[in-house]
Amino acid sequence: MAKEKKVEQITSMDTDFAQWYTDVVKKAELVDYSGVKGCMIIRPYGYAIWENIQKELDGRFKALGHENVYMPMFIPESLLQKEKDHVKGFAPECAWVTVGGDNQLSERLAVRPTSETLFCDHFKNVIHSYRDLPKLYNQWVNVVRWEKTTRPFLRTSEFLWQEGHTMHETEEEAREETLRMLGVYEDFYLNVLAIPAITGRKTEKEKFAGAIETYTIEPMMHNGVALQGGTSHYFGDGFAKAFDITFTGRDNTIKYPFQTSWGVSTRSIGAIIMTHGDDNGLILPPRVAPVQTVIIPVAQHKEGVLEKANEIKERLSAAGVRVKVDDSDNSAGWKYSQYEMKGVPVRLEIGPRDIESGVCVLVSRVSGEKKTVAIESVESEVAAMLDYVHNELVDRARRNLAQKTNEARSYEEFLDCAQNRPGFIKAMWCGDEECENKIKDETGGVKSRCIPFVEDKLSDVCVCCGKPAKHMVVWGRQY
Repeated sequence: MAKEKKVEQITSMDTDFAQWYTDVVKKAELVDYSGVKGCMIIRPYGYAIWENIQKELDGRFKALGHENVYMPMFIPESLLQKEKDHVKGFAPECAWVTVGGDNQLSERLAVRPTSETLFCDHFKNVIHSYRDLPKLYNQWVNVVRWEKTTRPFLRTSEFLWQEGHTMHETEEEAREETLRMLGVYEDFYLNVLAIPAITGRKTEKEKFAGAIETYTIEPMMHNGVALQGGTSHYFGDGFAKAFDITFTGRDNTIKYPFQTSWGVSTRSIGAIIMTHGDDNGLILPPRVAPVQTVIIPVAQHKEGVLEKANEIKERLSAAGVRVKVDDSDNSAGWKYSQYEMKGVPVRLEIGPRDIESGVCVLVSRVSGEKKTVAIESVESEVAAMLDYVHNELVDRARRNLAQKTNEARSYEEFLDCAQNRPGFIKAMWCGDEECENKIKDETGGVKSRCIPFVEDKLSDVCVCCGKPAKHMVVWGRQY
């Protein structure tokens, strides 16, 4: 008799959150470690999640008029040097190519950490008149940033992302684009990934290298730590001037266009894991789950069970559900635990007695609720449970965000929150970078996450120095 397989055990998140995360990404078969330090192998199950993320976002981009392009992987050093703030921000993370074949290169090539300079070098060749604007481009690529400390999906030397790059006739149009794309990300996180988030503007210290303004979406993970979910940047005409990108305006004078960029990466998969997962493993939001419903035939050796399971599969598939039948020779109990660990949103159980009664059993991954439903209405019942799982995930994440967001009106309160209450801290700020640095140093890493679009006036003075406050800031630790 074959030895029964065991479902891999996962460390409790309350015991060791970091080890829990590592266990989940490995044992749920999302990634494997590669032979290149700091780089990950994204396995088929993990990559399928990314493909669904791509599909959802790509449709949103194209509906707004964006076109996909592809830029080279390599950036000549002279090109990177053209925008001084930009190169200063990325130089410590650049990987450089100095040899091609057997020959020393005459100029170093950076493996792209981001592509603003490449797009600008192209834009100067294709933008000549106001009639050429706007240029609404996006690309799906890999980038390299030589990270010192890495963790799968969250921070790796190479990762996958999309980066949008647009050029506009007026400052107003570019600013509108910057906020519109942040709104796309906010909607995507909430209505696809089931993750609510705080959105707002980054401080000068935390903004993207070369940007005038950076806007961010900041979801909170289960343990109260922030993860930067996506960013949208307004560049003004700084890059255009550095790269001599000009166009003839409607008044027949030469002008500089206004630029934006925006991006979301495979880090979003890390956000899914750490926002929704539990001690049994993954919980995948239905709208990006590779398998939305798994069908487990009970007593599948008995006549008619597999046939009925496959019939239901065909019906669900025709209704647009991503569905799988597990007809392997593993026990039903093993299958229940395995697909629970892999985060499949809905489990459908069907056995001989169910078939006799014309029913099957649906089980929600998020609540464990079991529901007996008529086979004849299985399509609508599965669709309803998938929506239930999504909504329950949103509600749980919102409760976590609310419970782990604190307010501090004095520096003593702030330090107490930072030390004893994991999560976000709302506090007033004078606008001085010295206070940001002091808070980070004295709390061991609490940083400004964003100035939210809706600010609560908690007091009139900065929580750190006591000078007049300019903004309320959301502070927190980050991945």
